[in-house]
Amino acid sequence: MSATKFDVRYVAELARIKLEPGEIAAFEAQLGHVLEHVEKLNQLDVSQVEPTAHSFPIYNIFREDETRPSLDREAVLANAPRQAQGLFIVTKVVE
Repeated sequence: MSATKFDVRYVAELARIKLEPGEIAAFEAQLGHVLEHVEKLNQLDVSQVEPTAHSFPIYNIFREDETRPSLDREAVLANAPRQAQGLFIVTKVVE
């Protein structure tokens, strides 16, 4: 298949999308331009380029775990609509 020809009608049929003739022509032209660009990119020599997931290094910065004061259990559960054994009771939403 050439880079300028893309069978939009066939793909639309597979996707069960009804397109008007004008839309088909517009999409063929747009996708043709995309495929031409991809073809140009495929001509580049990238054999010396190391594969990367990001264009710049990403580092995770973690803080140290430390114990800090928190709310009292009774104070937290005071506003709970339902509770049992020091825990919140919530309605099941997944079957």
